Order: sequence, then structure tokens, then C-alpha cells
Amino acid sequence: MTTSVVFIHGLWIHSVSWLPWRQLFEDRGYHTLAPHWPGDRDTVAATRADTGRLLDVGVDEITDSYAQVVKDLPNAPIVVGHSFGGLIAQKLLDRGLAAGAVCLSPAPIKGVRAVPLSLLRSSFPVLRSPANKRRTVALTERQFAYAFGNAISSEESEQLYNELTIPSPGRPLFEASTANFRKTSPTAVDTHRGDRGPLLLIAAGQDHTVPSVVVRGAHQLYVRQGAPADLRTYEDRGHSAPFDHGWLEIAEDTLAWLGEHDLKP
Repeated sequence: MTTSVVFIHGLWIHSVSWLPWRQLFEDRGYHTLAPHWPGDRDTVAATRADTGRLLDVGVDEITDSYAQVVKDLPNAPIVVGHSFGGLIAQKLLDRGLAAGAVCLSPAPIKGVRAVPLSLLRSSFPVLRSPANKRRTVALTERQFAYAFGNAISSEESEQLYNELTIPSPGRPLFEASTANFRKTSPTAVDTHRGDRGPLLLIAAGQDHTVPSVVVRGAHQLYVRQGAPADLRTYEDRGHSAPFDHGWLEIAEDTLAWLGEHDLKP
């Protein structure tokens, strides 16, 4: 029986960022996919050149897109997501569509109260204008260096910016930022469920975009309400952790965790 792993990228990063993970996981016997968000093109350059299809794409549209990919697979896959991809991974697990989920620096689910200053600063390029809710927004190199590249060298940050970044829809950030002020929200996840697959939340101690306190807040929601969830923190890592020079350590640890939970090929 084939065990599939679906990789889900976050805001401002193209799915090509998962190529090293895909190669490693396939070498270990998994079948892997890294689908695009609705509106993304096949390459970084093509997505930068045509952002029209990304307008007004929100969390529900992204989740539904991945749900369709998952439903087309012969068995429920493992989902691995970064940033907003980590939020999407939790929603897929909540829907019963995934055998397990690994969420790296996941965007906050509804109910997480921590709002550190660095999170606000990282989100400011989008949230500074209400009109951005229905626009796409691209980060400048300097904004990327703060939000993603603060724990790596300026040279590596510049390289990652040039190779991986794409404009992204602003709507998901507006949905996340207002979630706790609304009765319902696309970022809501049922943290009471104990009948779902295993969940691993990964925090990065130097992360400006999703600080570790935000990830711990999500973990506490699950634990307090009786739903199993594991938490690991890499104290010296930033938001670029899944695709910078140190990606292999986290990927190998993820494989080990999957093995501990019998999510093996």
C-alpha cells in the first residue's frame, strides 16, 4: 500500500521549496506531492508574471483545493505544511482527510491569543491596507529578510528571496488576524477531536512571522481540550527553517516522528 505525503507551502513561497524534502521522502519509500495554491503557476517566474488568478483567494479556497487533491489519492496521506500551509494541514486533519499532520511554524488557528510584535511587523506589508484583502502582495527583499531570513546570513536570505518568493493573496492574513473577533472563521479547527490522526507542531525559536509562543498557544489549545498533539521547538531557527541550509535536520526528525507513529511507507 502506497503512503503518500502532501506538502503544503505558505504565503510568499512557491511549492518548489519542497523539492529537497520530496527527494528525501521518496528515497525513504514515500510517494510525494507538492500541489500549488489555487492560482499559482508551475514556476516561480510564471507566478510572479501572472498574479491575476490569486486575487481574493482565502483559507477555505486553499483548503478545498488541497482536499480535492487528497480525495483523489488511494489512501489518506500524511500532510506536511509550513506557515499557512501548516494551518491548512490542521484543517485537513480535522476533516478526517489525512492520516497524520506535521505543521512547521503554522499560522495561528482561531483561539490562539498571542500576538507578538514581530508577527504584526511581518504581517504589516499586507494588513497596512484593507484593500490588500482582495489583492496580491509581494514582499521586498528587506521585508523577506525580517520575516523569513533573520536567523540566516544576509547572503542566504537574498538567495532564497530570489529563488523561491512569489506574490501571495492578502486575504488569508486578514482572515487570521480577525479570527478571534468573529463567531466563525475559516481558520477555526476542532481542537477537541481525539479520533483523528497524530499531529506534530514544530516551532522555531527565532521565528519573526510565527513566533514560537504562537505555536505553543496552538499546542495548549489541543492539550487542554484533550486532543493529542506533539510539540517540538528548534530554538536557533527562523521562518525559513524548512527550506534554508538547515532543512535536513528537521526533515530527518519528521521522518523519525512519522516512524514512531507507524506512518511509514
